[in-house]
Amino acid sequence: MDPISIDGNVIDDNSPPFVIAELSGNHQQNFELAKQMVKAAADAGVDAIKLQSYTADSLTLNVEREEFVINEQDSLWHGRTLHSLYQEAATPYEWHKALFDYARSLGLVAFSSPFDKAAVDMLSKLDVPCYKIASFENNDIPLLRYVAQQGKPVILSTGMATLGEVEEAVACIRGEGNNQIILLKCTSTYPAASTNTNLATIPHMRQSFGCLVGLSDHTQGIGASVASVALGATVIEKHFVIDRSAGGVDAAFSMEPDEMAALVRECKTAHQAIGNVVYGGTQAEADAKRYRRSIYIAQDVKQGEALSEQNLKVVRPGLGLAPRYWEEVLGRVATKDFAAGTPLDWTMVG
Repeated sequence: MDPISIDGNVIDDNSPPFVIAELSGNHQQNFELAKQMVKAAADAGVDAIKLQSYTADSLTLNVEREEFVINEQDSLWHGRTLHSLYQEAATPYEWHKALFDYARSLGLVAFSSPFDKAAVDMLSKLDVPCYKIASFENNDIPLLRYVAQQGKPVILSTGMATLGEVEEAVACIRGEGNNQIILLKCTSTYPAASTNTNLATIPHMRQSFGCLVGLSDHTQGIGASVASVALGATVIEKHFVIDRSAGGVDAAFSMEPDEMAALVRECKTAHQAIGNVVYGGTQAEADAKRYRRSIYIAQDVKQGEALSEQNLKVVRPGLGLAPRYWEEVLGRVATKDFAAGTPLDWTMVG
């Protein structure tokens, strides 16, 4: 799989997972809180922060017909109109440059999810290093085409897209001459249950589309993210909040700073642990090999005495003959006197 570079960060199958903190609307329309979130994310060790670039009017209509009201009983936003929710969650466009500049000053990659062409144009002027397509927008072929034409890497959440719809989206982006695609497995429930996360899709997507893959994780906790690394995830996206108890539209399934730090740490540990196919132990285990079992003299024996189950024993450490030779040495005689605790070798066997 060809590597993809995002603002100097090379993402490929051999690199540690690229961790993105999604600020979403957890800033609660407070610019200073948004800056604090960026700083806390940097301190937690993430690689990037991501915004969402939309207005309520670019996402939906300001009407109260039934289909514009969230009616799922288990939704965090039950009873809200789409327009009012998006008004609350939107990140003002005038914040973007300041937040991006601040993030970059802290060594972070900074980018966003555009939801219409106007947002793409705004982000293009800010020279973002890549674009993210949200799950609910992955069927917006005109938007995908316009984003692909920018010539920057495209990170695409798959959400509820069927295999055919993912194929259509990927073909759309590639059709514009853009092969810099990272697909993210995503479950579009908020929060998502681990039982609905289906991480086995990750290697299937990689094989099916020849793309780097990752996870946009809406579960609570870090388990799904860590597990995804073992299945080939090269990018992990997780919603972020400074304090869940203080609220925020996505706070219920967002990581607090100490949790995000744990996610970064454990995902990198998981990546390191994958390693290579190795049998016979590593160099680090060389000293431990002496504690394997081997054949030892268990009782003092005299020269010419038969070696038996009474005066031999298979024990730790492993400095004597390997236990596979047990049957071969039984009944043979000692070539000299040997004290108990002597590791058996072939020169001792007559």
